[in-house]
Amino acid sequence: RRDAAMLALACGVLAVASAYVGPVTRGRDASVSTGRSSVRMMPIGVPKVAYKIPGSNSAQWVDIYNRLYRERIIFLGQEVDDEIANQIIAVMLFMESEEAGRPIHLYVNSPGGSVIAGLAMCDTMGHISSEVATINVGMSASMASFILGAGERGKRLALPHSRVMIHQPMGGSQGQAEDIKMEAKQILKIKETLVTMYAQMTGQTRERIIKDLSRDNYMSAQQALEYGLIDKIVDLQPGR
Repeated sequence: RRDAAMLALACGVLAVASAYVGPVTRGRDASVSTGRSSVRMMPIGVPKVAYKIPGSNSAQWVDIYNRLYRERIIFLGQEVDDEIANQIIAVMLFMESEEAGRPIHLYVNSPGGSVIAGLAMCDTMGHISSEVATINVGMSASMASFILGAGERGKRLALPHSRVMIHQPMGGSQGQAEDIKMEAKQILKIKETLVTMYAQMTGQTRERIIKDLSRDNYMSAQQALEYGLIDKIVDLQPGR
């Protein structure tokens, strides 16, 4: 009885769905008929949107982030590591080759991560001719705050309730004493690089930067604006 009831319920749901979207084909890749063209149904739970390739008679479901790339929008929403850095660098280089000089928008909501990977992204942002506007939409912590501040001057934005956190680079090493000593020297060199670049992008003195990086330093959007990490706080729609 339970199996029969479940089958009846499934048939009812399918009937209702068919009434709204038309006949559904069998098989893994179901599609909805729309006259001359057909649109595949979005897989449940996958963030995809319909995108029609110019010259094509039908639309396909593509990853939401790949669709945003077509509008020159990049989203950094995870820990910064070599893999995501290489992907974002490749996308920026492709956008530059496709239409040099057209602005790129980089949305940031990341806990930070690898300093070397982050510096590679920042170097690429400065290398291409297209201006890269950065927008903080959540938390830009650690290396993510550095990427946020490395955006085009005047186009570093933040949403009103976003936050920023800066601190000095961290590292860990084990092994022979000489290896640990060399690792510590490298961390100190990286810190000097970050201090210099933070001072350039914020207008703060090196002494102030060194002091503020000594501990986890959290800032609201307004504090980040006053500090010089961003240039403007985005206004929300009236009544929201």
